[in-house]
Amino acid sequence: MALHVYLKKKHYSGKKKTVNFFSYIFLIAGAMLLFWSFYPILSSAIYSRLFIKNNINAPIPDNNTTSSLKEANSILGAFNIFSNNLRDYTQASIWFPASPKLNQPSQLTVKEYTLSIPKLNIKKAKVVVAGEDLTKSLVHYLPQSLPGEYGNVAIFGHSTLPQLYNPKDYKTIFTYLSSLDKGDKIYINIGELEYQYEVTTSFIVKPSEISVLEQKKDASYLTLITCTPPGTYWERLVVTAKLTKI
Repeated sequence: MALHVYLKKKHYSGKKKTVNFFSYIFLIAGAMLLFWSFYPILSSAIYSRLFIKNNINAPIPDNNTTSSLKEANSILGAFNIFSNNLRDYTQASIWFPASPKLNQPSQLTVKEYTLSIPKLNIKKAKVVVAGEDLTKSLVHYLPQSLPGEYGNVAIFGHSTLPQLYNPKDYKTIFTYLSSLDKGDKIYINIGELEYQYEVTTSFIVKPSEISVLEQKKDASYLTLITCTPPGTYWERLVVTAKLTKI
C-alpha cells in the first residue's frame, strides 16, 4: 500500500518576512563593520612584514642611565596585553617598559617646539619636551639633546585605525608614519630656526628594544616612534632621520 505524503507550503506573514529581511541586513552590516575595523590592521601587518625591517635585535645598553629589563618589569609588569598596569597608552612612559623613568625634570631650556611632515600633511604639530600626555601633543621622550644638536631626539606620537586619521588630532597623528620613505623631509621649528631632517630608514621593534632611544654623538638624529599595527600596541614602528639643513 503506497503512502502519500503531502507537503504543505509554509506561508510566511508579511511581518515575518520583514523581520527576516532586516535580520539579513544587520548580519551583512555587522560583517562589513568587522571588515572595516580589522582590514587595516591585517593589511598593515602584512605590509610591514614584506617591506619594513622587523624585530631589530639590538642589545640593551649597559650603562647607569638605563634601568634593566628585570627591574623595569618589577615596576610595570611583564609586557603583555593582559597586564593591568600597561593599558593607558596615552602615557609616553609605558611605551618602552625597560626605559628609564621620567622621574626628574628636563634640564633643557626649550620646553616645546613644532614638527612638520609635508608628506603626511602634518603642519607644526606641538612637541613637548619631557611630556607625558600623548593626547595633547607629541612627546620628546627622555630628552638629553635638542633638534639641531649632536644626539638623538626621540619623539613619540599616537596612531590609530586609518579610517579615523586626522593630522590635527594627537591621538591619530602618526597613523601613516609607515608611509615615509628614505629621503622624505621632516621639519623642526624652534623659535626662528628651522631644521630639516631626511628620513634614512624605518623598522619595527619589540617594546623591550630600548636601544632605539640611545644617544648618538656623531651627528644630529631624529627618531619618530609610534605603535604598530595602527590601532594596536603590540610593537613599535621606528623611523629615523638625519639633519641635512638649518
